Amino acid sequence: MKKVFPGVWKKGKQIFTENLIKGDKSFTKLLIKSGKKEFREWNPYRSKPAAAIINGLKTFPLRKSMKILYLGISFGTTASFFSDLIGKDGIIYGVEISERSMRELNQVAEKRKNIVPILADARKPQDYSWIEPVDLVYQDVATNDQSEIITRNAEQFLKMDGHAMIAIKARSIDVTKKPRIIYKQELEKLKTRFRILGKVELDPYEKDHLFAVMKLKGKK
Repeated sequence: MKKVFPGVWKKGKQIFTENLIKGDKSFTKLLIKSGKKEFREWNPYRSKPAAAIINGLKTFPLRKSMKILYLGISFGTTASFFSDLIGKDGIIYGVEISERSMRELNQVAEKRKNIVPILADARKPQDYSWIEPVDLVYQDVATNDQSEIITRNAEQFLKMDGHAMIAIKARSIDVTKKPRIIYKQELEKLKTRFRILGKVELDPYEKDHLFAVMKLKGKK
C-alpha cells in the first residue's frame, strides 16, 4: 500500500486507515492485515473526505493527537475514520441536532473512546462553548447557511494554526441553480474570512458536492 496522507493509504483505487479498534468492521466491508496492523477500507460513496482524497485532494490536514470539532457528525461514519487517523490521544467533539442519529453515534463513541457526542444546533456554538480550542473544524451540515455556520464556529474554536474543512452541498443551498454556480457563490462568501488551500468536486461519489480545505485569514 502507498501512503497518500499521514494515516491514509491507497491500494489500487481503494483507500484505507489503520483500524483503531482491531476487528471492528463498522462502516466498512474490507479489513486488510499487514504485520501487526489492520487497515479498514474507507468507502468514498459513504464518506465525503474519502471521495475528496480519491478525486485528487492535495491538502488533508488530519494528524495523530488532533482535536476536531465535527459539525453534523450524524451516525459517525466519517468520524470513525477520523477517529482512526487521530488515534487514542486525539479527540472529536461531534455536534449533531438529530436525536435519532445521536443514539447511534453514542454506540460508536462508546467503542472508540475518542469521540464526544454533543446534541446541539451547530448554528448556536454558544450552547457548547465549553469545548477547548481545536486543530480542525469540519462542517457537513445539510443546510443553506453552511458558510455562515463554519465561519461562526471556526472564529470561536479554531486554534491559531488550525484548519477548516467543508463539504458544500449545492442542493441544500439552492435546487434551482447549477451546482458550480453555488460552489462559486459559497467560496466567495468563505473567502471573506478564509484562505482556500484546496478544493475538489466529489462526483460521482457524492453528487453535487464540493469539498474545500481552508484556514482563517490572519491565522498562519
